[in-house]
Amino acid sequence: MPADKAAVIRKGARITGPARDKLTADLRKKYEKGQSIRALAEGMGRSYGFVHRLLVDAEVPLRGRGGATRTKKK
Repeated sequence: MPADKAAVIRKGARITGPARDKLTADLRKKYEKGQSIRALAEGMGRSYGFVHRLLVDAEVPLRGRGGATRTKKK
């Protein structure tokens, strides 16, 4: 169960107007503090795509994917 019950929104529910703006601002703060999009989505019970779309629409600069990278052997 997600830690922040207040942030859980019924799956598929439309979020518009001031509620969407508030949610976007909250997600932006958490993302800028270091949480991943996947962690944010899981914490609120929504999809990765939903959270990603909110952040992109709000023009939040997204981080790179990270993880292991391949380098050429010398």
